[in-house]
Amino acid sequence: MTMSTPAGGTTAARATTTDPSATTSSAQPWGLTLSRKRIILVVVSLILGMLLAALDQTIVGTALPHIVADLNGLQHYAWVATGYLLASTASMPIWGKLSDAYGRKRFFIIGMIIFVAGSALSGQSHSMNELIAFRTVQGLGAGAIMPLVQAILGDIFPPARMARWMGVLMSTFAVATIIGPLLGGWITDTVGWRWAFYVNMPVGVIALANVEIDAGKVEGASPIDVRQLPSDISAMTKQPILLAFRYVGDKTDIPLTIKK
Repeated sequence: MTMSTPAGGTTAARATTTDPSATTSSAQPWGLTLSRKRIILVVVSLILGMLLAALDQTIVGTALPHIVADLNGLQHYAWVATGYLLASTASMPIWGKLSDAYGRKRFFIIGMIIFVAGSALSGQSHSMNELIAFRTVQGLGAGAIMPLVQAILGDIFPPARMARWMGVLMSTFAVATIIGPLLGGWITDTVGWRWAFYVNMPVGVIALANVEIDAGKVEGASPIDVRQLPSDISAMTKQPILLAFRYVGDKTDIPLTIKK
């Protein structure tokens, strides 16, 4: 004697059936789907991107006296570094949120393009105001590079191997601290301060090409939580507004009188 099951029961049974291979493939790190050669090329590209963002500050810091003397902008000396750091710090959470939702590779590439374009524009600056604006563009690109490099490494390697590669990644800051001032001084004395920015372009193009060819397709895993958008927008706009007031205040001499 055979018993028939209702259609709803059959549908429920099919819905609860899962494919073990699909579960395993979704849980495994993305790096396990790549060959060893491609993983090496991707990691080298990521380290080059992080090294660019770390070296930029130390190279430009050494070249700043020549830049200020050439562009006659001593009163805006500090803003060359402040604009870069402010843009990178304020944009980091936005880049991270977008990469979580829409994929890390595309936003890493966008960040690298913005950084390289900012480097080219900074080298073409003819006034301190132009240099500060273009350095801010560079900072927006660096704000995407630094967090997304770490996020992509986390997608490639399992947690057991992640610590070793994070140590290698963080060593780029030590290398930048040692090599950056020497390289910046040598570039400035031999070919001019503009090449302190142009030197980023060939390295950035190489890193971009490797990531585009070898990184494959990396998709985002979670949608954007609109409840966190106000705090992200606040973090991105609060500091620029405060520093804008500071910038205007430095250029405006308002006498203060105290009545007795």
